[in-house]
Parts: sequence; C-alpha cells; structure tokens
Amino acid sequence: MALNMGQKILVTGGGGYIGSHCVVELIEAGYHPVVIDNFSNAVRGEGDVPESLRRIEKFLNTQIEFHELDLLDKPGLEKIFKKHSFYAVMHFAGLKAVGESVEQPLKYYRVNLTGTINLLEVMQSHGVRNLVFSSSATVYGDPQKLPIDEQHPAGGCTNPYGKTKYFIEEIIRDQCTAEKDWNAVLLRYFNPIGAHISGQIGEDPQGIPNNLLPYVAQVAVGRRKHLNVFGNDYSTPDGTGVRDYIHVVDLAKGHIAAIRKLKDSSGCKVYNLGTGTGYSVLQMVNAMEKASGRKIAYQIAPRRSGDVASCYGDPTLAGKELGWKAEYGLERMCEDLWRWQSQNPTGFSN
Repeated sequence: MALNMGQKILVTGGGGYIGSHCVVELIEAGYHPVVIDNFSNAVRGEGDVPESLRRIEKFLNTQIEFHELDLLDKPGLEKIFKKHSFYAVMHFAGLKAVGESVEQPLKYYRVNLTGTINLLEVMQSHGVRNLVFSSSATVYGDPQKLPIDEQHPAGGCTNPYGKTKYFIEEIIRDQCTAEKDWNAVLLRYFNPIGAHISGQIGEDPQGIPNNLLPYVAQVAVGRRKHLNVFGNDYSTPDGTGVRDYIHVVDLAKGHIAAIRKLKDSSGCKVYNLGTGTGYSVLQMVNAMEKASGRKIAYQIAPRRSGDVASCYGDPTLAGKELGWKAEYGLERMCEDLWRWQSQNPTGFSN
C-alpha cells in the first residue's frame, strides 16, 4: 500500500463503464487517479462531474480530481501534464460501438487515433513513459483457433472500431521500440459484464445497448420488450453465439496488475484478460433469469453480419506474468449486474 502512495495515474475515459471500475481499484490499491473524460459515454452528475465518479466518491468516502477534457484538445492535455507529475497513464478514452464504426469510419479514426497520438506526444514531451492501454479481443478478427492466445494473428479486424484498437497497439509498440525507456501493457479484453458490488456504478449504455448483457438486464427490468437472439444455427452446443464474459471488477484488477508490471521495464507487453470459458447467448439468458428471478422473453432473429460463432480467450499468460486470474464466475457476474440494474432501472440518469 505505502509503495504506491501518491503515485499519480492519469485515467483517460475514467467516467465510463470500465474506466470508473478501474478508478475504484486504483484508489483501493493506494494510487492517486486523476480522471479526464469528455462525457461522450458518461452521464453528467452534479458539479459537472461524471455521475459514476460522484458515486465512487460517496461510497469510498474520498475525493477524485476530475477534468472535463477531450483528447483532441492538445493544449488542454498539455495543461494537465504541466500541473501533475504522472507515474503512468491508463488509456480508456475512445469511441467503441462496432456498428457505428462501420457507418462512420472517419469519426472513429479521427477520435481514436488522433486522440491517442496527442496523448502519446504529450506524454513524451513531459517524460511520462508508462502506459496501460485498453485494447480489445476484436483485434484478433475471426478466430483461427480456440482458445485465442496472444500469439494468435492480430489485425484481421472485421470493423473500423477493431482496426483503431489494432492500429493504436502498433503505434504504441513502435514507440516502445524507438524509445527503450517506454513501457506499455496492452490489455485485450473479451466481454466485460457485471458491476461493482455496491450496485452504485455499472454499465449504462446511452441508447439501445450494443452488448448482450445490458440488453438482457433491460428486458428483465422492463425497459425493453424482448431480446433478439441473432442466429440459433451456429455450430455451437445450443446453436447460439459463444463468448468469453469477464466480470468488470476482475478486469479492473487486471489493470492494477498491469500497472505493477510496468516497473519491470519490459518494453511493450500484451495480455488477454478473459476467463477462458465461453458461454452461449442462451446460457447467459438463463443465468440472468436465475439472478433476477424474472422470465426474459427472447425471439430468434437472423444472424448479424460480421458475428463469429465462438470467441473465447486463453488467459494463461496474464496468470503467469501478471499474477492475475479472473475470480468471479457467471453467477456472480449476473447477480452484480442485476443489483445495479434493479437499483438503477434507468442507469445513472435517475
């Protein structure tokens, strides 16, 4: 605990779903997070602070320094780096809807790539050389073999969102090669679900959820009529798509392990963060019915283009090198998601 005291970590996109859960873990591990967010995926609470952070301040009885900032605003970024001496940056900020990225690729490339390049240039000019990047299993494209380990070819992405994650990984890798004192950990997530056990923070998708679990939870709570199950003729045990779901708190703990890894000065490292277990859409629906005690109506719909039958990861390397392993199973993920959803039927905008 004492070792990290006052070690300042800049958290970009720290008002969002995964970012806010990482802020909790940083504080609990004795770090000092400074958060920036532009509210593109965070709900504004009182005092122009993300509602997620306002709630964390309450249940952890602490204060969190927050600045409203867009990474495309380079002078604004300079100002924050002048004010603070950061040990590392945790970079979550970016646009993340797969479908939207297909329709508006330029927006995704501008925001995700330019934003990250601005961040890296400002880090460079202020001598901050430690980075943890929020990447995604989408960089693997269609799985060539399962489970997917870090040696699986990356870059064959099926959408612009995935490509931005892959390009950013490559930019960071090149920077670490060029400047030997840079250290980066690229974390490729599978499907984060669940919520903090307090039920105070969780995933609050703006508009129609793009991800299965928030959608299922909204059906359970009565916000949506029924779930569309896209395809039930895949070559999987029950015909529905199989994915690797991970509890967001496990994921956040993986980021703390990554921050600790930076001090080994091992250049650029890549790790999968997943459970290594795949669950089908119908298994998830059943688990949520059990957690909520409610029936979840669903209809079978045609397959979506670009969806693969199965995708799950091999998290062995993270276990070996980061000393991290997902602890929470499916039941706990669904219980925690249901607590958040039932206490906050309309998310943060109560």
